[in-house]
Amino acid sequence: MRLVLAAAAAALLAGPVLAQTTAPNTTAPGAPARTAPGTAAPGTASPGTGSPTGSSNPAVSTGNPSGQQQQFVAASALEKGANSFTEGQAKSRLEEAGLKNVTDLKKDDQGVWRGKAMRNGKSVTVGFDYKGNIAAQ
Repeated sequence: MRLVLAAAAAALLAGPVLAQTTAPNTTAPGAPARTAPGTAAPGTASPGTGSPTGSSNPAVSTGNPSGQQQQFVAASALEKGANSFTEGQAKSRLEEAGLKNVTDLKKDDQGVWRGKAMRNGKSVTVGFDYKGNIAAQ
């Protein structure tokens, strides 16, 4: 019985230690370290920011913890490109930015999601590009 209790205690104590280990670096010598998309390698600055935690695109918001509205850009500032956001993700991001009743979302030939929504009680045309930029006019 003591052996079973000792083994269980050892397993419980080892769990947090094992959870804190990191995977070995498997990149080839001289190859750049791999990081998750949208993140900078430890100790490096994000492009265009000069700081390790900054964002090169101030219009993109992740989570909006402060409750502030996301920044909007001019429709001409939306960038064309391969947009990997689904319709549901685009709609969610637009709603998180304070837009209501988002409808008629369709991805155009430039890769920009376009549709209609309500903003401050007015009907607006909206756009959402592959970088997460939002335009409403």
